[in-house]
Amino acid sequence: MKHRVGAIAVSMLLSAGIALNLTEAQQPAGAQQQKQPSAVPDAPTPQSGGLPGIMGQIAPGKGDSQVPGDNSSSQTAQPPAAAEQPEEPPAPQQQPSQAAPAEAPPPPTAEEQNQTPPETGEEALTKYVVNVNFVEVPVTVRDSKGAPVAGLTWRDFRVYENNVYVPLRVFSVDPAPLSVAFVIDQTLPSNVMDRVNQSLGSIQGALTPYDEAAVFTYTNGPKEWTGFTGAQSQRLPAVLSLAQATGSDALVPVAEGNPLGNACPIYKNGDCVDPNIQPGRSTGQNGVLATPKEIHTLNDAILAAAKELSTRPKERRRIIYVISDGKEYGSKATWKEVVRYLQTNKIAVYGTLVGDSARWGEGWLDRFHLPFQMYDNILYKYTAATGGDLDAQNGVNGIEKSYAAVASLARNQYTLGYLSHESIYDGKFRNITVLVDRPNLVVTAKQGYYPSAQDYR
Repeated sequence: MKHRVGAIAVSMLLSAGIALNLTEAQQPAGAQQQKQPSAVPDAPTPQSGGLPGIMGQIAPGKGDSQVPGDNSSSQTAQPPAAAEQPEEPPAPQQQPSQAAPAEAPPPPTAEEQNQTPPETGEEALTKYVVNVNFVEVPVTVRDSKGAPVAGLTWRDFRVYENNVYVPLRVFSVDPAPLSVAFVIDQTLPSNVMDRVNQSLGSIQGALTPYDEAAVFTYTNGPKEWTGFTGAQSQRLPAVLSLAQATGSDALVPVAEGNPLGNACPIYKNGDCVDPNIQPGRSTGQNGVLATPKEIHTLNDAILAAAKELSTRPKERRRIIYVISDGKEYGSKATWKEVVRYLQTNKIAVYGTLVGDSARWGEGWLDRFHLPFQMYDNILYKYTAATGGDLDAQNGVNGIEKSYAAVASLARNQYTLGYLSHESIYDGKFRNITVLVDRPNLVVTAKQGYYPSAQDYR
């Protein structure tokens, strides 16, 4: 009986297992896969509250930042419910070392770059500002035949200012770049003017690429044809060709404006009705000749060139080159006013003398001035006062050579420098005397100078 009951139980179990297998076989494959147990057990759910019992941040070597004794530290953070959304973590605070860089300041302006930063500390205590009066004197030395003398040293020169010896602080024989303002006289006689026009083309050959030039002319007043331009530029020869003129010839003296001597239109009893217009005025004598006045504004032309030249840099040698016969009449500026301006702005006058003043003997007599008469030659006074040089030529070939000779002489000079013992705030004229300790030599230098406020800027 027992064996029968056990057999029935086994058969029932087998039947149930077969039915279960048949049921699973009829289900889809996806359902079977879902019901398959996972080989890896589920990991614990992460908690956003950190370690249990620790609410503050943990730094290496420091531990919990939470204050001891705080009851909140013993509380354990509970994980959020599945249906609730996790809270967004707070924005991380930037540490000082990781702070975003500030906006770059705007670039400094040109004025801010030129400003000297304020000095503090030891620099402000050890820096001294001393106003000095440095004087530069270009000197030309020639032998008895007029040839330039080279090879002199600073020991050969002696400089005196107001008859007081001053030691040299600067001595140089280096050639200097020139800023030349050419002044051309257009009141010359027509035959002399024609020779000058032919020689103007050689002016550019006397200059170097480091030089610069401006062109002025004058008749009844000065005229500027061009400001300073490169000496080897194409502009200079073009302007010189435009500056050519026909010149002017001397007029014939007339009797009170009438070549026939009959200036009175109405006569009464042999006399002019108006004695103010008859020949000889109230005396009634005929044959009174009136000489036409000539206009030669050399002073105004040199002053106009000097004003333009005074704006050039101090490193350049400022030169006014005059091509004229030296006559002066009708200028608004006087010789003393112009010379003072030249000596204040360190400008030297050079020139080529042409016309009657260039003839041997006659040129020497033209230097004498008769009172109430026109100056026949005032150009030599400019060159002597400013330390320049003057060359007398009449032929075209001689005029062309004088350009190169005078320009070379102005460029290759001895440059002497010293510190004046006079007050820098004194505007009086200071006389300069330059001597050379060698016999039979002719020294040419400026007679003196006027101090300028521009030297102390």
